Amino acid sequence: MPDKTLTVATYAAGASFAAITLIYVFGPTFFFDSGPAASTNRKNGVVGLSNPANDCFINSVLQALAGLGDLRLYLIRETHRRSLDDELVYAQVVPVGMLPGDAQHFRSDTPKWKMEGFQRGLVTKGLKDILDSLNERPLYKKTISALPFLRVLEEAFRQRVSRQQQDAQEFLQVVAERLCNEYHAGRRARISARRLGAMIDRSLEKGQAGLGGDAMQNVIIQVNGVENGQELRKYVENGPGEEDEEEEGFPMEGKSESQIECLTCGFKPRPTATTFCTLTLNVPQVSSATTLGACFDGMFKTEYIDDFKCEKCRLVHAVSLLEANLQRSTSESAKAKTRAAIDKLELALVTDPENPPKDVPLPGLSHAPRRRIARHIRLISFPKILAIHLSRSIFDASHYSQKNSAKVAFPEELPLGGLLHQKKYKLLGVVTHKGSHDSGHYETFRRQVLQSPFSNPNTFQPAEAYSRTASPAPTPPIKARQPDGGEESPLVSTPDLLSPSGADSPTSSLNSPTALVPGPQTSTPTGDDKARASLSSQQAPAMPANRARDPDSSSLRSVAVNAKSTFSKITSRPSSRAESNPKAVGMDAHTLKPVPIAKPKRRKVQDRWWRISDDKVKEASTRDVLSMQREVYLLFYEVERV
Repeated sequence: MPDKTLTVATYAAGASFAAITLIYVFGPTFFFDSGPAASTNRKNGVVGLSNPANDCFINSVLQALAGLGDLRLYLIRETHRRSLDDELVYAQVVPVGMLPGDAQHFRSDTPKWKMEGFQRGLVTKGLKDILDSLNERPLYKKTISALPFLRVLEEAFRQRVSRQQQDAQEFLQVVAERLCNEYHAGRRARISARRLGAMIDRSLEKGQAGLGGDAMQNVIIQVNGVENGQELRKYVENGPGEEDEEEEGFPMEGKSESQIECLTCGFKPRPTATTFCTLTLNVPQVSSATTLGACFDGMFKTEYIDDFKCEKCRLVHAVSLLEANLQRSTSESAKAKTRAAIDKLELALVTDPENPPKDVPLPGLSHAPRRRIARHIRLISFPKILAIHLSRSIFDASHYSQKNSAKVAFPEELPLGGLLHQKKYKLLGVVTHKGSHDSGHYETFRRQVLQSPFSNPNTFQPAEAYSRTASPAPTPPIKARQPDGGEESPLVSTPDLLSPSGADSPTSSLNSPTALVPGPQTSTPTGDDKARASLSSQQAPAMPANRARDPDSSSLRSVAVNAKSTFSKITSRPSSRAESNPKAVGMDAHTLKPVPIAKPKRRKVQDRWWRISDDKVKEASTRDVLSMQREVYLLFYEVERV
């Protein structure tokens, strides 16, 4: 007979091994994701960046970008989309001007090698790699180098990156605009490839099968609109169809609109729309503290400009001059010509004052009347990630620049837009600068945000990280099947480790349909079911109460019970006083009924920040971040998810 002490030790070791296995399978990152609620004394660090040669302006921007969840999600989707497509999709350079809106992102004289780099997505892939490395959760202090990403930038721009006291805003603008250009170039390449496939399908349907190399090149030229302009115009006029799927754009790209209005005639020309990736706001030169709202007012408030040449006032002035000439004229032919010119100008005044008739001579711009106009700017497309640059440069008449050290109070939550279309942004990152205008040091405050994992309930459908919406179809439930021989299945004989009944339950939860199908069962048994149930009850022998259990099965049940209890102790969290103490209830004076006491509020995890200075990392709070009013330089807000 085995020793009792050895048997107990064996059972304890088996229970511990089972508990560890359960944690590894069902919650491998439990101790990482538990946060301060599980262990307040434990501090998890982040990966730092080395600074070998004045690289603090690069390190601060990369650390701030690493804390933006929408940017990382975009990089995952874009790189995954490019990996699924064929390399030939991005190898063929699409001419600029083929699609509407190309002029907003690309110039007509863009070199071919630069367009090839845009379509290949070099910086997109390089930034994803460095941000993935920065978002690791190290168990010890870890420092990496930004040199691989700098090499990617140098390969993309074909020039070296100067690292001598550079501006963090300039580096951010270069990276953001490059990412935006790569997205639009990749989207144009995908549209061109779909159009090429549609053109080939139409050619095959018309009987032009067996296309050779020259014929295929002709089809490519026709698709790109070089020869077959009618097909291109027809496609553009009809707009995006089934071939052009709607994509989620670059999250840092927004659009602003500038509108002017003549205060004399009330004419409003067509507004001018511009895209931006970083929003630059000038800090007012005040001795006291200012706010971020005052900086926004300096850009978006109405501005009045004098001595402006209004197009409509110019046409009205030309009509008045022609009418004066008509009264002084004595020739009938001259009068008829003047009346025709007046009629054309009056028609242009009604329809489009910005496009006057070309055959009617107008007075020079020097003789046009000067008017006072009102100019205002508004946001028409809000980006998911709002990067704000607070310009602190002051330039005087002697071309000497200095730093504006005024305090700027910035909020943690920033509402933008009107009452009907308001967007709420949350602060996720801050880049500060200490020093003078020509030298100093950059630091980053990065909010500790644990991004939710991208679940994939159905393995055979796209995951949420690569599709716009998550898969609604759940994984189908699988029931245990009994063997034909009448013997009980091991799965059924072994009790469920997480079932409420534990080892005392004679049936398994896998054998019960209610354990896999949620909701109550409302089906009514039929006569055959009742007869079958009575027959099975008659044939089943009665089990004596004092029957000795099998030692193997009892040991397995004891191991399962111990593992279950250990796992429940690890995963369970301490409840509040109101829940643990049954007396933690109040009494209503009027109704004399017990009223539960409100639970104490816990500290939010979002209140924790990382203060990162190159390879030095330490914790900070929201109060510490909002107090950096004199040093704040870059702000990163992310729109709140509804």
